[in-house]
Amino acid sequence: MANVVVIGAQWGDEGKGKITDLLSRSADVVVRYQGGVNAGHTIVVDQKVLKLHLIPSGILYPETICLIGSGTVVDPKVMLEEIEMLKENSIDISGLQLSSTAHVTMPYHRLIDKSMEERRGLNKIGTTGRGIGPTYADKAQRSGIRVIDLLDEKKLRQCLEVPLAEKNELLCKIYGKEALNEESIIQEYLNYGKQLEPHVVDCTRLIHQASRNKKNILFEGAQGTLLDLDHGTYPFVTSSNPVSGGACIGAGVGPTLIDRVIGVAKAYTTRVGEGPFPTELQGIVNDQLCSRGGEYGTTTGRRRRCGWFDGVIGKYAVQVNGLDCLAITKLDVLDELEEIKICTSYELNGERIDYFPSNADDFSKCSPVFKTIPGWQSSTEHCRKLEDLPKAAMAYLRLLAELMEVPIAIVSLGASRDQTIVVEDPIHGPKRALLSS
Repeated sequence: MANVVVIGAQWGDEGKGKITDLLSRSADVVVRYQGGVNAGHTIVVDQKVLKLHLIPSGILYPETICLIGSGTVVDPKVMLEEIEMLKENSIDISGLQLSSTAHVTMPYHRLIDKSMEERRGLNKIGTTGRGIGPTYADKAQRSGIRVIDLLDEKKLRQCLEVPLAEKNELLCKIYGKEALNEESIIQEYLNYGKQLEPHVVDCTRLIHQASRNKKNILFEGAQGTLLDLDHGTYPFVTSSNPVSGGACIGAGVGPTLIDRVIGVAKAYTTRVGEGPFPTELQGIVNDQLCSRGGEYGTTTGRRRRCGWFDGVIGKYAVQVNGLDCLAITKLDVLDELEEIKICTSYELNGERIDYFPSNADDFSKCSPVFKTIPGWQSSTEHCRKLEDLPKAAMAYLRLLAELMEVPIAIVSLGASRDQTIVVEDPIHGPKRALLSS
């Protein structure tokens, strides 16, 4: 039995959906523990492309319970759209469960999110505009609406009365928007609640029952380490905690329940939105990575910024999350490159450093120090064992493991399930019997 956390080791978009889907074959329960519809992952099954934002990718396995935990914020309209999409693709959703205490994204959250970003002008954060930050803000201010409130009209009216009055005043007087109609919102969200009610459960109780019954539990994070509210590149971060510690809070479990933490990192680096990015590329190589990697956001469709692999933030992700092993994705995207660069350290104010600066201004001044190695210039997409990989590709993977000081358990070479090399079972295998430096 093993309880495993899967996290993003960069700025998100690392390919966690595919890795979670792969690991879900061994999981009895998959728990999404934070974030909202600002996250997204794409899974390719039998040449079908499925894009999910809230529902865990474990939903593709009929026997797996997929739980949206208390630490998430839920847009019920989007969730119901995803449910309908899965049904249309003949996917069984009987295992889908939603925490009764998860907070709900309301219409005013989306309006405020977009309005705030507009007013920031040149200082914009790069938010998706999906209302995630304002939803978490109301949660912290103890004025939020929870899933359980959508199941009781009297409770919903009571919970909505004061917050909506305040939000309407803010929307009208500060942002110049029209006021929202209370009755329309109540009827719309009561309808959502009625449709979602069959899936609503006590999140913590369900997880602890599974643990007592010796079930395998997989905790799935959204976004990535460098977008963590407390430990990322603030203020260019998300509004929750994608790091492994966030799994305990968002799912309602103690740290002693976690057996292993697996980090997912691309063979290069990308980020969406604003903020410093030391290894960011421009020109032909940037375009090549974007094109070959399909680097467009699942949620927003925005083109991702591309850069060389950053070993400094990688090592930081290992430390912050306590990573046991790594899954490296999109190695095949580098197949055509004549040479490949890897950031091994930074230069800051004339000094060389090998750590991630906690000061945002310092981080924005960091220049990457690169190590250049030859590319392999041959296709890896059909490789299914380590021995199939070109020697230069193996050398690259070993260098990544050395830089991040953690072994590699999985190598992904494309979007399909079968385009994967499993070096060692990252759930049941021995912790150190993996590809390492």
